[in-house]
Amino acid sequence: MTVPFIGFDEMDKILQWQDITDAMVAGHQLPKASVSDSFAYRGDDTLLSRSAWIDGLGVLVKSATIVPENTAKGIPMVNGGVMLFDDETGQLEALVDFHLVTKWKTAGDSLLGAKLLARTDSKDILIVGAGTVSRNMVAAYASVFEDARFTVWNRSPENAARMVAELSGDYDISQATDLAEAVSRADIINCATMSSDPVIDGAWLQDGQHINLIGAYRPDMREVNDLTMQKTKIFVDSRETTINHIGELKIPIESGAITENDVLADYYDIASGAFPKGNNSDITLFKNGGGAHLDLMTAKLILKKWREA
Repeated sequence: MTVPFIGFDEMDKILQWQDITDAMVAGHQLPKASVSDSFAYRGDDTLLSRSAWIDGLGVLVKSATIVPENTAKGIPMVNGGVMLFDDETGQLEALVDFHLVTKWKTAGDSLLGAKLLARTDSKDILIVGAGTVSRNMVAAYASVFEDARFTVWNRSPENAARMVAELSGDYDISQATDLAEAVSRADIINCATMSSDPVIDGAWLQDGQHINLIGAYRPDMREVNDLTMQKTKIFVDSRETTINHIGELKIPIESGAITENDVLADYYDIASGAFPKGNNSDITLFKNGGGAHLDLMTAKLILKKWREA
């Protein structure tokens, strides 16, 4: 049997954000995924291997290396591969481009969180971080929030300026120089940084805002401080892959700043109505843990679209 390789260039132009979020909602109506994560470290470098099995959908294994110093060498910081297996037979079904799956899974995951929690009239969207994920989030948000105005802040201002220049032809986008001021006037605050220390202070937050956290993926990483966690209603994509695994939740829970019960829902609670649509008084926070079950839902959609094409 010839196993197909599904590449980035052939499928990226075919996929739609609505299809991704619909696939994630549908995937969470199936039996709960069996997931497994493992980490290996070499200083600041990380090997992350994730696997998932969803009965009725399939099996996926995804491994990634994260080497921050690659950026200075002009090569991708994140590299990896995805294997997709048939649900019934366990046979290898497809090899899918790692960056294709990661792009649509990561941005689609956070887009779904915003669709469920942010105010429908949200227009001012602050993007904290100027990497690939932040660029993808601009396109994702623009597909849902009409007349969105984007502001970009990055610790290195020149990278923010470069991102604004690249996207200004397609979006209403500008650069922020004062992070606190930019946070205070945003409807949606999207963080996708590699920071181990908080970049967002809860003292800057206003009623009715939605915060979407993407960047932290290790137990020692977080993008917001304790006050932010205490002032917000907290939601995650998966309790299993966030609470005891990512510093965003693990650190404040261990210190007693918040408790596990402060995590109000994950995506398996969507059907119960546990995700209240944003209003003018709540501040909602969504933590994107990006578990392998979401990669599986995304990769299966990609395979379906590839076969149709």
